[in-house]
Amino acid sequence: MGTISNFEDLDIWQKARVLCQMIDRHCLKNPKFFQHDKFQIDRASASIMDNIAEGFEREGNKEFSNFLSMSKGSAGEVRSQLIRAYDRAYLNEETFNLLKDETQAISKMLSGFINYLKNSDFRGNKFNRKNE
Repeated sequence: MGTISNFEDLDIWQKARVLCQMIDRHCLKNPKFFQHDKFQIDRASASIMDNIAEGFEREGNKEFSNFLSMSKGSAGEVRSQLIRAYDRAYLNEETFNLLKDETQAISKMLSGFINYLKNSDFRGNKFNRKNE
């Protein structure tokens, strides 16, 4: 993995950003969602990308892995909320499958990234600094 200096350059963060845009388009602006707690799905999807960003900025692999794990949990929460919305007919099958597949892909990417960090000899930038 090459050196990345900004969380915005991470593919997983970019994918989480796209998911937030999709949630906005298909859920938050969907009139059927007025019966649903649409703000919870908004917060959960935002939590995916926000935790990736926060973990990256912590500059330590253990902390980053922890925040990626929280992002993975939020992806599961979004998927659960999508299932409930589909069961209540707030989403059609095509939209549901599109969003569900996107959250599953993000979960898999997060798992891979967590495993990469756990097996990496690089512990993070904060451990490379001279004693300040």
